[in-house]
Amino acid sequence: MIWSLVKIIVFVVAVAALALGAGWLLESEGGVRVVVAGTEYSLGPLQSVIGFLILVIVIWLGLKLLSLLVVCWTFLNGDETALSRYFARNKAAKGFDALAEGMMALASGEGRLALAKAEKADKYLNRPELTNLLTAQAAEMAGDRQKAEQTYRKLVENDATRFVGVRGIMKQKLADGDTDTALKLAQKAFALKPKHIDTQDVLLKLQAETKDWAGARQTLSAKLKHGSLPRDVHKRRDAVLALSEARDVLAEDETIEAREAAIEANRLSPDLIPAAVMAAHSYIDQGQKKYATRVLKKAWEAQPHPDLAATFAAIEPNETPEARVKRFAQLTRTHPDHSETQMLMTELHLAAEDFPSARRALGDLVETDPTTRSVTLMAAIEKGEGASDAVIQGWLARALTAPRGPQWVCENCQNIHTEWAPTCDNCSAFDTLAWKRPPASEVTMPGGTQVLPLLVGSAPDKTSETAVTVIEDTDVLEAEDLGNPPSKAAS
Repeated sequence: MIWSLVKIIVFVVAVAALALGAGWLLESEGGVRVVVAGTEYSLGPLQSVIGFLILVIVIWLGLKLLSLLVVCWTFLNGDETALSRYFARNKAAKGFDALAEGMMALASGEGRLALAKAEKADKYLNRPELTNLLTAQAAEMAGDRQKAEQTYRKLVENDATRFVGVRGIMKQKLADGDTDTALKLAQKAFALKPKHIDTQDVLLKLQAETKDWAGARQTLSAKLKHGSLPRDVHKRRDAVLALSEARDVLAEDETIEAREAAIEANRLSPDLIPAAVMAAHSYIDQGQKKYATRVLKKAWEAQPHPDLAATFAAIEPNETPEARVKRFAQLTRTHPDHSETQMLMTELHLAAEDFPSARRALGDLVETDPTTRSVTLMAAIEKGEGASDAVIQGWLARALTAPRGPQWVCENCQNIHTEWAPTCDNCSAFDTLAWKRPPASEVTMPGGTQVLPLLVGSAPDKTSETAVTVIEDTDVLEAEDLGNPPSKAAS
């Protein structure tokens, strides 16, 4: 309210001042006399003031017209001006609008529309580092792989976008199954950006697939260095790679290097069962049975496994069954209630023909956790105690339908492997095999030689005839159940 009153007062005062000024000029005498081409013009005071204002306006308009002519001249010459900047801003706005629309189309899965918008954005912006990536991804979505690869190669030529280009071509090669080229590109991308997690994972996977264990260990160390892998996971996976490296060296008959690598793998991860088995065999070959025992006991504490038991038996291959039962006590005192420990002790007592002890060792496992192996052991016990053929055949028939127990199962795709491997044969995932029970619909049918691992490979004698006969009977039943005649070995 007060501000409005002030504005009214100022307006009235200004009008009054102008009126007084005009009145003063009208009443005053004199003026300005101008002579133009011999003609004299006399202007009064008011006319002089008006004429002066008109002259100022004309001069101002003349200067503006002159500056406009200068701007037009520089614009036509190609120099940067306010006018050129205006057109440039307008063009850039259209280009960024097209770029945004292209990104939205890409996110919506409209490859052709995204490609058209990318071409429009490139026309207006002339910024290939921005538009080429959109063009490549849109071309891939639209199915134009050739254009996508050409665009990625353009990105490789620019220092700022080289990594994106290399990674894009690498993904194309992976999709085509060209792992050799993809590996080289992954190494190049890793050299450009060693902290990029996805590139690290791809490179590690390709190195594992091509069995470049030394290179994979370097990549794994880089993941630890850059903080993309926890230290405990790094230690485990480094052990897996060291074990794989040891296996390759062993295949080349380089025994000294193999022993060292196997022992290193076991040191890195004592609970890795294949590493413990290989390290123990290395110690056995060197006559260091005490170290082999220590390695196997530590691995058994982490997880009982039949391979550990078989290797523990190999420490003293010529001992009597009674001595073996006594020596195995130092292994089986750990996890005495574990199903693997129960079946192990049952096998040992069967080998010693102590069938009552074998029955006690097996306990109620065939009722609480029946598997092919435990049920077959019960059949061997019944046969050793003189049970009728009907009883034995009943247990063997039950063994055919019982679960197969723990196996090496990929935790990524649930594929079952007959033996441990660093990568899954089905999905190529690295370090995903775990010793566990597979899904009920995804089981393998192990032969009889996998049922009693401690008896396989032992010298044929009276102590093992009973169990071996039961195993052969199991093979016969499996063949009959499948509609095939029994094998020669089984008959």
